[in-house]
Parts: sequence; structure tokens; C-alpha cells
Amino acid sequence: MNEVLEFLKGCGTFYLATCEDGQPRVRPFGAVCVFEDKLYFVTNNQKKVYRQMKKNGKVEICGMYKGRWIRVEGEVKEDLRREARVAMMDENEAALKSMYTVDDDLMTVFCFESGKATIYSFTDDPREIEI
Repeated sequence: MNEVLEFLKGCGTFYLATCEDGQPRVRPFGAVCVFEDKLYFVTNNQKKVYRQMKKNGKVEICGMYKGRWIRVEGEVKEDLRREARVAMMDENEAALKSMYTVDDDLMTVFCFESGKATIYSFTDDPREIEI
């Protein structure tokens, strides 16, 4: 899991895909953490992406770093626990502190309940990591 986390952090910006009424929706994200051995990311509970994930938890993340790319696919669910938001803020304070506070009723986190990450390159075989 730490390899997936470090790869996504290395990307800086990665892209999250959801689905809305059969139409793919993709947008940039940048904050991730591992909490209780699960991969988490953060969003605002007022955004369309939030509603899309609540309706259909199947998502995919893609990012590129140093000539390799990663796809993380699986099913996510919202974690309403304050401890999960605290872990996200602790890991990403510089990026998040201007947008959120842990108790602002806007910041929410999702975690991968199941899925896999695949790391690709032009020269090596793909490598899968269960998450």
C-alpha cells in the first residue's frame, strides 16, 4: 500500500474518474493518505464528484510519474469518522489547510474498500498490487 501511496504522491496531480448517467467524468486530485491500511482521498461533500461516488462507488485513478503510470481501480465508500479526516489532514496539511478544516462539514474522505493498483511502463511488464 505504501508503494501506491508514494507513487500517487510523486505524481502530484492524479486524475479520478467517476460515472454519471453512463458518461465518464474525470477531474484532478492531489491529496491521498493511508489510514488503517486503506487508501484514502479527500473531496468536498458539495461537489458533483461526491454525489457521483455516493451513487456509484466504482472509480478509477490514473497518474504519471517519472515515465511510469498507475491505474488504481476499485470500489470506494465514504468514511465519516473524524479520525479518517484527521489522518488526511495530517498527511496533506499544506495542500488542504486553505480549503478545509477537519470539522467544517465540507471535507469528507473516501477509501478504497476493494481494488487493485497497476503500475505500467513502456519497458517493464505491468505490476499489480491488491489494495
